[in-house]
Amino acid sequence: MEPAGAGVRASALRGLVRETGLDNDKKGIIAYLTVSFGMAWVIWEAVMRAGLSANNPLFQLAILPGAFSPAVAAVVVRKWVTREGFADAGLRLNRRRWRHYAAGWLLPLLVVPVIVLLAVALDISDPDFTLERALSELTPEGTALPSLPSGMIAILVVQLSITALFATPLLWGEEFGWRGYLQVRLLAHRPLLAAVATGCIWALWHLPINLRGYNFPDQPVIGMLVFTVSAVMLSIILGWLRARTGSVWSASLAHAATNSIGGGFTLLLFMGGQNWLFVSYVGILGWVPLGALCAWIVLTGQLGSDDAGGEPALGYTVTRTHSTDPPRGCGVPAFAGTTEARGGVVRQAHHERGSARESLA
Repeated sequence: MEPAGAGVRASALRGLVRETGLDNDKKGIIAYLTVSFGMAWVIWEAVMRAGLSANNPLFQLAILPGAFSPAVAAVVVRKWVTREGFADAGLRLNRRRWRHYAAGWLLPLLVVPVIVLLAVALDISDPDFTLERALSELTPEGTALPSLPSGMIAILVVQLSITALFATPLLWGEEFGWRGYLQVRLLAHRPLLAAVATGCIWALWHLPINLRGYNFPDQPVIGMLVFTVSAVMLSIILGWLRARTGSVWSASLAHAATNSIGGGFTLLLFMGGQNWLFVSYVGILGWVPLGALCAWIVLTGQLGSDDAGGEPALGYTVTRTHSTDPPRGCGVPAFAGTTEARGGVVRQAHHERGSARESLA
């Protein structure tokens, strides 16, 4: 069942981009950015004008619908604007590449210790392993601090790792758009530039909430610049996982782990301390371990497409066909529409207007 008015809005978008004479991918990118930015910014602005600030416990829940705008935009574009379908959207799991899923899931458990060591070695901030400082910040004034069990850090490792698993479908709302559509369309044959550009756009998408202190409440403007660098690095890493597995779910899991494990641990260890701009997971010290991984990915040529047994990722071959029958043996799911296999890479074919008939299951 189509959302009410979706077809009308998509027709308006098609009419807008048709006048420019752009090719199908460029039309899709323009429409995608229009929907993803427009929907998120309207929702977030409405939340903040309603009086919810970034330090309100309900703020993150209130802005959650806006976080699904990239996925909504990708569905609208694939189904109604370019009508290319979902063959290369990376919707299927690729269990053969489970190591990449595990790498994305557990990466923050390597990054956070590096941030802690650098913070101590450079005398930038002092982590509180008792978590009493964080508790005092989180507990209402005048309330006795709860006692924590011994081995609380180990308990948190397990709790936050499990939280990341449950949060993965929520972060799919972003990754289905950013890594499942934009990064594989934008400069698709130059994956490093595609990751850099997507990271900058992704950071800009966060602008309304970041300027209101969402990630760096004490230094929102310079924090936005720091966040942009971190977003570029994360785009390289998430794009690598997407390319190696052929699935957007690996990037979704890694994104969820970044927020739950990486963000959670750094917040609990450094809350109430100094120099959050440096010790946040998306802060300056995080550039060292994240940058090292990015360098390895780029220098070893790991960012391009791979025959991962899933849908194609970066660097795919664009093909066109007038046929409405999918080729045999390409393993395309029922909702994928018409595809064409060439050189071992399955790519959703572009049709002449009106020749495609896709349905999203």
